[in-house]
Amino acid sequence: MAPSSSSSSWIPTRTTLRRRTQAPKPSSAPALDAADDASSSDEEYDDVCCQECGSGKSPAKLLLCDKCDRGYHLFCLRPILVAVPKGSWFCPCCSSKQNKLKYSQRKRKRSGSLVMSKKKRKLLPFNPSEDPERRLEQMRSLATALIASGTQFRDELTYQPGGAPRSANRAALEKGGMQVLSKQDAETLNMCKRMMDRGECPPLMVVFDPTEGFTVEADRFIKDWTIVTEYVGDVDYLKNREDDGGDSMMTLLSAADHSKSLVICPYKHGNIARFINGINNHTPEGRRKQNLKCVRYSVNGECRVLLIANRDIPKGERLYYDYNGDEYEYPTEHFV
Repeated sequence: MAPSSSSSSWIPTRTTLRRRTQAPKPSSAPALDAADDASSSDEEYDDVCCQECGSGKSPAKLLLCDKCDRGYHLFCLRPILVAVPKGSWFCPCCSSKQNKLKYSQRKRKRSGSLVMSKKKRKLLPFNPSEDPERRLEQMRSLATALIASGTQFRDELTYQPGGAPRSANRAALEKGGMQVLSKQDAETLNMCKRMMDRGECPPLMVVFDPTEGFTVEADRFIKDWTIVTEYVGDVDYLKNREDDGGDSMMTLLSAADHSKSLVICPYKHGNIARFINGINNHTPEGRRKQNLKCVRYSVNGECRVLLIANRDIPKGERLYYDYNGDEYEYPTEHFV
C-alpha cells in the first residue's frame, strides 16, 4: 500500500516499489522535475488503478497483488481490509486460482493414496491356535469327518488315472482370463503350506449338526482377508462329471472350450474345505451368513482355488461361502 501524501504529484516510496517491481511500464509517463530524477524509475507505477472501481485516487489505500501487480483499494475489497497485510498478499483472482490448484493437488494425492491402499491389501496367512493340544483336537475333529465320509486327507490337488492330467490345468484357458496370485500372496500361501507340514493347522473345528451334517466353525478369531484353506481334491474334466450329484464339487477351470473345463472332486481325497458349507443365496438371511469367498487364482500358470475370509470372523461362528460365485448354476434353495 502506498503511504499517504498531500502532494498531488505523489511518488511511490521504496517500500511500495518492492511490490511493484514486476508492474508493466506504461506507454507514456508524465515528466518529472529535475529534482525528482532519482525517482524517475518509479514513474511507471503512478497510473495504477483499482480493479474494482477503476480509479487511481486514494493511492495511500491502494494495495498491489504480489503475483499479478494489479491494484485494489483496501475499501473496495470484500471483505474490506483495514490495513496492509503482513507478508505476501494476492488479489481475489490469483487467490482463487491458488486455492483451486491446492485443492486439485490434495484431491489427486488423496485419491492416489486410496488406490495405493487398495493395491497394498494382501492376503494374510491363517493364525494357528497357540496351544498344541487344541491343534490336536482340531485335527481329530477333521479326522473324524474324513473317516465318516470315506475321504483320505490331501492338502493339494491330486491327478488320478482316468481323470484330467496336470497338463490340462492351464489358467490361460480360463474364459475371460483369471486373476494372477501376486508373488507376495503366493509366498503367503506357501507359508500356510509350511505351517500345515509342521502340524500347525488352520484354527478350525469340524462339528456335526443334525440338520447341516458336518460343518466347520472358527476356533479362534479370523481376520478379514485371511487364507482359511485351499480347496483341494481330485481334478477331473467337467464333461466327465456333469451327472455327478455331489454337492461338494468345485469349479477349477471354466474354459472357453467347454470340453477343457475342470472341476475339483473332494470325495476320495480332500481337506477341511470338503466340510465348509454353502449358503442359501436365494434368501437375504442366507446371504448374510456368508463370511468366506471362493477365489480362483492363477499360480505359476495353474488354477488354484482359495477360501478367503471376506470379513472378520469371531470364534465360534460357522463358515459359509457361496457355492455359485458368479455362475449361479448350482441350486441352493434347499440349503439351510
